[in-house]
Amino acid sequence: MSETTTSETTLTWVPALERPDLLAEPVVAALRALPADDAAQVLVAEIDPGVADTAALVEASDVALEECANCVLVAGRRDGEQRVAAAMVRGSDRADVNGLVKRTLDVRKASLLPHDDAVAASGMEHGGITPVGLPAGWRVLVDAGVAALPRAVVGSGVRRSKLALPGALLARLPGAEVLDGLGRPS
Repeated sequence: MSETTTSETTLTWVPALERPDLLAEPVVAALRALPADDAAQVLVAEIDPGVADTAALVEASDVALEECANCVLVAGRRDGEQRVAAAMVRGSDRADVNGLVKRTLDVRKASLLPHDDAVAASGMEHGGITPVGLPAGWRVLVDAGVAALPRAVVGSGVRRSKLALPGALLARLPGAEVLDGLGRPS
C-alpha cells in the first residue's frame, strides 16, 4: 500500500466562542446572543487570510466546495429608502441578484453593496462577511440548498478564519428567510 501526499491543509475546528480572537466583534456578540445549544454548534478554524476566498480555500484545504456557502450583501432603493440584505448561496453558485433578490426586496434594481459600504455597515472584513452578526433589521436570504447543508462553511467576519455550522442554524438566524432558487450555478 502506497502513501499519497497532498498539499491540502486539514483545518482544526474548535467551538467558536473558545476563540473570539478569530472572530469579528459583531460575530462574537451574535454568537453570545444565541441559545447555548445553537452557539455550541458553531465551530471556527484558523486559515491563511490568502485563502479566504472559496476557490482558494477549497484548493488549499480539506474543505469541499459542496459545503461552502458565500454571503454577499445586496442593496436596492424603494421610495428613497435603502433596503439591504445578505444573500447566502452555495460556493458553486451566484446569487440571483437581479431576479429573486430584487423581487424579494421589492426594489427596481438590486446590486452588490460597494466594498467600502459593505465593510463599514457590517463591521466585518471584506472576504470574511458572514450572516452571523449582521446589523439588526437586515434580511438574511438563505438559499434552500444552503439551509439543507449538514455543515456550511462560511466567513467569520475576518479573513483569517472560517465558521462551520449547520445550514439549518443559518436558516434560524435573526432576519433569515429561506428561498428556493436564490443561488444559480456559476
